[in-house]
Amino acid sequence: MSSPILITGGAGFIGSNFVLEWIGNKRGPLVNLDKLTYAGNPLTLSTIENDPDYTFVHGDICDADLLQGLFQKYRFSAVLHFAAESHVDRSIAGPDAFLTTNIRGTFELLQAARKHYDSLTGAKRDNFRFLHVSTDEVFGTLSPDDPAFHEETPYAPNSPYAASKAASDHLVRAWHHTYKLPTLMTNCSNNYGPYQFPEKLIPLMIANALAGKSLPVYGDGMQVRDWLYVGDHCSAIRTVLAKGKLGETYNIGGCNQRTNMEVVHTLCNLLDELVPDSPHRPHRNLIKHVTDRPGHDRRYAIDARKIERELGWKPAESFETGFRKTVEWYLNNPAWVEGVTSGAYQHWIEENYGHRTGQTVSA
Repeated sequence: MSSPILITGGAGFIGSNFVLEWIGNKRGPLVNLDKLTYAGNPLTLSTIENDPDYTFVHGDICDADLLQGLFQKYRFSAVLHFAAESHVDRSIAGPDAFLTTNIRGTFELLQAARKHYDSLTGAKRDNFRFLHVSTDEVFGTLSPDDPAFHEETPYAPNSPYAASKAASDHLVRAWHHTYKLPTLMTNCSNNYGPYQFPEKLIPLMIANALAGKSLPVYGDGMQVRDWLYVGDHCSAIRTVLAKGKLGETYNIGGCNQRTNMEVVHTLCNLLDELVPDSPHRPHRNLIKHVTDRPGHDRRYAIDARKIERELGWKPAESFETGFRKTVEWYLNNPAWVEGVTSGAYQHWIEENYGHRTGQTVSA
């Protein structure tokens, strides 16, 4: 039996989508290490929990002894590091967890991987990879006419979350250059799709609209993001793992720049179509502009030409096709949404949005 790959954070949004596809397509054995914080949902992976190629380990990437034991037991062929605290609003309210998980956790994982790599010989050493999954938010913000972020764009993080991810990126780079650890890094744009925890824009708006609650839009809603369907992101990561050049960074984007207002209006129109008997139609009447969050970046955009040029990857989904798939998934899976929106989640929503002033609009 071949050595498994290690996935950190495989019960989270992007990680679980990657794990489900990997196991579903029988790409090989996989060990999923996840702390199961509020955004990690083991029910997402219930369909594969008995698959002989799948192993789940409940644990923390900051636990050096646990990591050492896992590397010794499984002799991993690769590490794909998804685990991270990732919600900007939460990082503003409580940055401590972000520094601990995103910086300390990445350090401990690099140290364990380095020790493991140094013990390998022959083909196993030649083929080992450490792939670090990061974000475009490390690059800061763009004005409307600025060119998109490319791999050489200087880092300028503007939130505690972005700063913690930037620090983790620098650690990965340093471990490659200092210790020759065979690393790869990806910086992706905003993901959307199935199994996303409903604190993020799209699933939050879907849940609120179906319940007839207000749709809180920060500021004027003209913040621009490049939207990437999660299935496309997972295919890009597999491509980088298989063909990426050691020590290199690859930007992954969906080539779909949209303002937050465009996203919310698209969602409202789709819900009007797909839920014609909803008592809340037209759903755009639920939109409410609320006080913007501190340090809110105005625009992100990804230049993904390097990964297309060098590795032959480009997204398969347009915003229209990916967005429809996403909305239909949430409509067809209300039990999953109900299962993750616990009392703790409701408390967070009230804490984050309850104090913000605003008004309902019908635009």
